[in-house]
Amino acid sequence: MQKDIKELEKIIGYTFRQPDLLERALTHSSRANELEGGAYCGNERLEFLGDAVLDAIVSIFLYESGARREGAMTRIRAAVVCEKSLAAASARFGLHNFIRLGKGEESDGGRSRDSIRADALEAVIGAVYLDGGMAAASKTVSLLLGETMNRALSDGLQGDYKTALQEELQRSGPAEIMYEIVSESGPDHDKRFEAAVSVDGTRIGTGSGNSKKQAQQEAAKAALAGLNERQ
Repeated sequence: MQKDIKELEKIIGYTFRQPDLLERALTHSSRANELEGGAYCGNERLEFLGDAVLDAIVSIFLYESGARREGAMTRIRAAVVCEKSLAAASARFGLHNFIRLGKGEESDGGRSRDSIRADALEAVIGAVYLDGGMAAASKTVSLLLGETMNRALSDGLQGDYKTALQEELQRSGPAEIMYEIVSESGPDHDKRFEAAVSVDGTRIGTGSGNSKKQAQQEAAKAALAGLNERQ
């Protein structure tokens, strides 16, 4: 196991002062139950801690990114820390290859289960936090999930302006938001649409795109920009 620990430390960019923490982070409950000490030797407690640490680190990242709306930040954070996302990162870096499983779980294909892969990644983050503090955990999260966080941030803030506009306009109460296509041009294979968005009958933004959906998103984006300028 010592060789595996050294190899994994290179992958996660952190060298443990207490390598037994990393060993425990990699020990699934099915394996722990086969060991002296039972469930306490498993990674469930570290997974619980790592989940909280990960939430905090991603929240700080989103706050420092300049994302303004709480609803958008909540959705982006959920996309980063969901089981599917964490399992994909575990697979991408090969972390799942180091998980210690019980004989039955191993034979049942447990190593390929998203839940086991995701839990192990969170447990590793929890172990890094206990061994090296928040700065070390942030560095490991950035290494393992930096690409995921940046992609989620880009998709979340650039791909759903309509939802963001709705949240912004309805902060002070109900608002009637209407989108309309005001013009279209170009041949059928290269159409161009212009959309307008109005709130309570007042037009607040226009935008254009190669589809009606894109034009509406651009109109919402322009409206948001106008609102931010007036704040």
